[in-house]
Amino acid sequence: MAPGPEKKKSWMPAGLGGSGKLGATIDIPLEDPRKKEKELLAWEEDLRRRELDIKQRENAMDRAGVTVEVKNWPPFYPIIHHDIASEIPIHAQKLQYMAFGSWLDVVLFLFAIIYAIFGCPLSYILWYRPLYSAMRTDSMVTFVQFFVFYSIHVGFCVIAAVTPPIIFKGKTLTGILVAIEVLTGDMFVGRVYMHFRGHR
Repeated sequence: MAPGPEKKKSWMPAGLGGSGKLGATIDIPLEDPRKKEKELLAWEEDLRRRELDIKQRENAMDRAGVTVEVKNWPPFYPIIHHDIASEIPIHAQKLQYMAFGSWLDVVLFLFAIIYAIFGCPLSYILWYRPLYSAMRTDSMVTFVQFFVFYSIHVGFCVIAAVTPPIIFKGKTLTGILVAIEVLTGDMFVGRVYMHFRGHR
């Protein structure tokens, strides 16, 4: 006698239409509420203990004269503590400001290098190449891409050339308004600038 086809075993558990008895109850273990309450109370006590420990440390630091430095620079995204006016003695502030200016010059020079490295290839990709392609194929989409990115580029160049104090407060970009401020503020810098411009 040939063996009959094997019966497939159901993958569903008993009580859910599987091979077990219909109507069987499923035992779901419930947590003991008293145990949960004890855990929450222990957690709350641990938080109180930690809070008390932090307050004791802060009081000890205050008594020892240790000051906690609050990050405050740069103002738009503070990552370091920097406050020359209130922390450096008055007789040394000028030297500290000069050192800070020199450091900012290095940072701005690095930003200029980054702009040169990324600005030239991006301008080629974002507006020069689309214009070239649009002129060759007379494609409206690439003309629109050119106009959008070229407008952004020209807008940035105008802002960099003028440097209005509304957008960039300080000397982040060396524009016309910053040059006028420097020329009127320091006669030596003004003379050097005019010398190299050809006005002798």
